[in-house]
Amino acid sequence: MEESKPVTKAHKIKHTRQKVADLTPHSPVRRLELVVLRVYPRRMVYSEHYVGPVAAACGRDETGIIGLILWNEQIQRVNVGDILVIESGWCREKNGELVVSTGKKGRLSILNR
Repeated sequence: MEESKPVTKAHKIKHTRQKVADLTPHSPVRRLELVVLRVYPRRMVYSEHYVGPVAAACGRDETGIIGLILWNEQIQRVNVGDILVIESGWCREKNGELVVSTGKKGRLSILNR
C-alpha cells in the first residue's frame, strides 16, 4: 500500500479554484476555470510595456460572467466553448467591469474543447 502524503495548507490554497463571484479588482487570480462565451477581433497595442496583438473575450463559471484579455498566441489557441484555466494571473476593473488576464507571469491552459 502506498503512503499518502499529508495535504498542507499551502497545497490546498494553490489548487483551490476561485469563482468569478469571489474576484475583486486589483487582486491576484490563483486558479480560475471559465467557459469561453465570445472572442472579439484582435487588435494591435503599442505601449511602453507591450507591443503586440491583444483580443478581448468573455467567459463564465457557475457564479457569473467576466471579461478576459488574451495576449499573443493565446488569441489563436482559444475558441468559443473552450474551458480555460487561468493560473497566477490578475484581476482588474475596466469601465466598471471585472477583467482577468494571465499578464506576463501567469499561465493559460485549455482543459476541454
